[in-house]
Amino acid sequence: MNEELRAPDHAIGRLRLPEGVGVIAGSPNGARRAVGIVVGRFNGEITSRLLDGAIAALVEAGVERDRIDVVPVPGAFELPLGAMALARTRQYACIIALGCVIRGETPHFDYVAGEAASGLQLAALETGVPVSFGVLTCDTRAQAEARAGGARGNKGAEAARSALEMADIFGLLRTRAPE
Repeated sequence: MNEELRAPDHAIGRLRLPEGVGVIAGSPNGARRAVGIVVGRFNGEITSRLLDGAIAALVEAGVERDRIDVVPVPGAFELPLGAMALARTRQYACIIALGCVIRGETPHFDYVAGEAASGLQLAALETGVPVSFGVLTCDTRAQAEARAGGARGNKGAEAARSALEMADIFGLLRTRAPE
């Protein structure tokens, strides 16, 4: 069983798994799942496109629209607090965080992007609920536009699929019989 795993539209190269080991692999299956999305209003033209892509990917994966809750927050810096609040309700199989930070002429970009990333990871680690990182950290608006639905795909949709896959893995681990 030399399985190869590769996420669609993701980094080049496939993960090769050795034979003879157990593999617990999830799939982006949204059936019977509730999903929380926290989205920054800052750079709203971009984050709206990320949100559209995420919702489309969730619906395509089987999540019912009425099982998707969206929480808008001011910007990327506030995403971790919103994600933590959603995760702590225990109502969602996973949380998707969507935002956009574009580099400017000051170090503000570095602080906001770094704190958003570490805060979202902390929200996942502290709650045990998968939190997917759908925050664009780009040098230019053109790069952000390309990642929000251009030729490179929609990173909101990619974040949604990742969140569902992690939720599925967590579900598999919870129901796995002890050996």
